[in-house]
Amino acid sequence: MATGSASSPRASRRRRIGSVIAAAVVVCAGLLVHGLADGPAGDIAGDALYAVMIYALIACALPRARSIAIAAAATLVCAAVEFTQLTGIPLALAEVLPPARLVLGAGFDPRDLVVYFCAVMAALAIDLAARSVLEVRPDKAEGALPEESAF
Repeated sequence: MATGSASSPRASRRRRIGSVIAAAVVVCAGLLVHGLADGPAGDIAGDALYAVMIYALIACALPRARSIAIAAAATLVCAAVEFTQLTGIPLALAEVLPPARLVLGAGFDPRDLVVYFCAVMAALAIDLAARSVLEVRPDKAEGALPEESAF
């Protein structure tokens, strides 16, 4: 399945659970990076983890959606949040509610857009690989009869 869509309720449930676990792991990693890493490397790592978290949350909310659609939506959400920073609203909100800075950022940086795109593409590749591994092929399905031998 090249485009990656979850077609059965079981596949949707499996994808939703995997997405929740992935999002939780990414949030923990992001908080760790935020607390330990300073400078450009920490900023880039945090941005990448943010984009992967957005991908995982969208995959959780829409488990039957195609992976490419989830990637497009995650990229658009990240870009929208970044461009919103040009308005100054996220910065004002972060002054009143400091944790908002972790979600909405504070200042526009065009480099973040590149990081978001690359991170979402990495999440897409991992999602497609995981889905192809977990996909039940008809010849391996429970109860399927083995192919007859030519001999």
